Amino acid sequence: MARIAGIDIPRNKRGVIALTYIYGIGRSRASELLAECGVSEDKKVQDWTDDEVGAVRNAISTGFKVEGELRSEVQSHIKRLMDIGSYRGIRHRNGLPLRGQRTKNNSRTRKGKRKTVANKKK
Repeated sequence: MARIAGIDIPRNKRGVIALTYIYGIGRSRASELLAECGVSEDKKVQDWTDDEVGAVRNAISTGFKVEGELRSEVQSHIKRLMDIGSYRGIRHRNGLPLRGQRTKNNSRTRKGKRKTVANKKK
């Protein structure tokens, strides 16, 4: 396995797909990165030479915020929203969706498992 940015990327996948296992790198950024390093997108990671692995590792470390650094930055942005009491911050605090979705029927991912409320007895 090639180890890039503290993550073991899978050897049996194409380079573009394998790089998406790193937090902060998606398909488009992976394509740009491989083009910049001169590595074919169709080449599997196990077929990369040591120079190619080194070039990709260098490009990621110098050009992008990935993994722990990016996660902590995102968390600090969310904390800032919560501290200033913005609408989005309040929604984060309450564990509700924050991009305008309806919450009457769906949004189970954010709200968690259903909590049944019993009827009043007469």
